[in-house]
Amino acid sequence: MIHDRLLIFSGHANPALALEICEVGGEKLGKAMVRQFADGEIYLQIQENVRGADVFVIQPTCKPVHHSLMELLLMIQALKLASAERITAVLPYYGYARQDRKDKPRVPISAKLVAGLLETAGADRVLTLDLHAAQIQGFFDIPVDHLFATPVLIEHFKDLADDHGTVVSPDAGGVERARAFAKRLDCPLAIIDKRREEANVAEVMNVVGDVRGRHCLLVDDLIDTAGTLVKGADALMEKGAASVSACATHAVLSDPAVSRIEASCLKEVVVSNSIPLSKEAKACSKIKSLSIAKLMAEAIKSIHEETSVSVLFI
Repeated sequence: MIHDRLLIFSGHANPALALEICEVGGEKLGKAMVRQFADGEIYLQIQENVRGADVFVIQPTCKPVHHSLMELLLMIQALKLASAERITAVLPYYGYARQDRKDKPRVPISAKLVAGLLETAGADRVLTLDLHAAQIQGFFDIPVDHLFATPVLIEHFKDLADDHGTVVSPDAGGVERARAFAKRLDCPLAIIDKRREEANVAEVMNVVGDVRGRHCLLVDDLIDTAGTLVKGADALMEKGAASVSACATHAVLSDPAVSRIEASCLKEVVVSNSIPLSKEAKACSKIKSLSIAKLMAEAIKSIHEETSVSVLFI
């Protein structure tokens, strides 16, 4: 069924990206009032008619994570109560994705909880980008369109193969992602074997593969404190790499990530604008942000017109 009206709304998490998506797609950003009571409680009102409309809410659940998530949930419910025909939650960054299983006793499966909250709030489908683990799609009982920023990032590194490049996975869990990059760039693959003793602390153990004299590209889905990234780059340089660059879809960049990157041996770190960069990150000479607005705009158009989204994976 083709829906007549397409409306796009945004919370406060990344309004610049939402505006860019609207500009690329030739749409206007819907009007919504979002304020806070004195105690921090969110007050929200949709300021235009959405009855019978196909509505998309753009909101990455990034820092401040709890506020961004709650704002998204309230906006979805407000649209549901206002009789929107279909509501798609657009999460360029899906927060709480790193706890996607019980790997220790008495821990939550946070990624599943967030999926349940989105459905309970009234979302009819989800559009997201580079989930930390692909199986998170299975936590939903509604359709999920899972996009990848790979085409955007690969375009930046398209000459890597000609420069004697090697794609490197920073850990065993990211091998599939790095292998896809290596295949697209026609480059060899290497893997960093590391042991994580606790959250946000990584110890590099070994480099699997020949990186001597190679221009290495570390590929990951997100950069948080950059500890893994910097130690990985150091390990590659110790093994004789000519240079080390890195790319990741989500620039979480919690303290002290930016200062670590600036002081590291990394040549450059390329990220997408799924999460807005802080002033410190924007000022960092080694961090470069690429836009995913065109990718997201095309996905929104395809969902609205009921055409295939899979063509965007090419």
